[in-house]
Amino acid sequence: MFKEKIISFFITALFSFTCIAQQNTEVQIITREKIFDQAPFEACHASTLCQLKNGKIMAAWFGGKHEGSNDVAIWIATKDGAQWSVPVKIVTGTTNTNLPIACWNPVLFKAKNGTLFLHYKVGPNPREWWAQYKTSTNEGKTWSVAKKLPPGFLGPIKNKPIQLKNGTILYPSSTESLDEKTWKIHIEKSDGQAKNWKKIEINCDTFGVIQPSILTYPNGKLQLLCRSRQNVIVESWSGDNGETWSKLRATALPNPNSGSDAVTLTDGRQLLIYNPLTSGKNWWEGRSTLKLAISSDGKNWKDIYTLEKHDKGEYSYPAIIQDKKGNIHLSYTSERKRITYAEIRLGDSP
Repeated sequence: MFKEKIISFFITALFSFTCIAQQNTEVQIITREKIFDQAPFEACHASTLCQLKNGKIMAAWFGGKHEGSNDVAIWIATKDGAQWSVPVKIVTGTTNTNLPIACWNPVLFKAKNGTLFLHYKVGPNPREWWAQYKTSTNEGKTWSVAKKLPPGFLGPIKNKPIQLKNGTILYPSSTESLDEKTWKIHIEKSDGQAKNWKKIEINCDTFGVIQPSILTYPNGKLQLLCRSRQNVIVESWSGDNGETWSKLRATALPNPNSGSDAVTLTDGRQLLIYNPLTSGKNWWEGRSTLKLAISSDGKNWKDIYTLEKHDKGEYSYPAIIQDKKGNIHLSYTSERKRITYAEIRLGDSP
């Protein structure tokens, strides 16, 4: 009996090692680095990525003394080849009386007409903030003056919009009530020039959800993946290009009330970057591990790579995109002090 247990143990161990090896070989790390080593701010968070026409990768994030402090501004840097440019402050927030106020959650997005959008929020907190954006027609060399979205609209809250074949832009959005009890997601849409806005409501059931990501499928099918207070990533589906959405339901993916992001790959697979733990007593607990998961149908997910795994600490608020060559670019907050960036390549689709 003892001999059989030993043999069984080694077979199990060999099988486990083989699975880990297979998972690790599926992801090739091309580059992994900090976007900056030193910066004129104490804390940073909420990065976003976008590929420019010339192949460069642009990143943006908010940085200041601490999240919510009046000096928090939006910063950008661009990677050309092997190096990142020095971070540059591009947006500062002001009240109606020209007093400084915090900026939040930049979102970069390149429209089909070539316009580069930088969406962001301004305000004392996520319950009272308002939405603004800047545009660039020369790949971020210069930017327009800030414009406010129409009253009642917030644009993309954390994750990137998508643009449909007919030019319509869909923005994954959400709201938080003043008493902090209610979180709800919704979709906003505009034309390709960020005009003619419309809000699309979603039945959130009993979930508290914010910060959705949009995934695309053939024949007008879309999926939302959302951060929730229920220790699980929550989803909604649309079969008509986002005009109507199913009632929210839980996925099998754990979520410690932390932001995630996802992207539809050119081969049709879906790639998710997320914290795969559950929440603890403090808000940052559960953000010490960060993983990539892949799916062919948006329902069955498989973890394929561990980006961070620690006993404690915060590695969170990721962003993920795919470039025109097929490589994947991702970024995330590291301990609120740095933004980590990686370029990866996936193995062939199954």
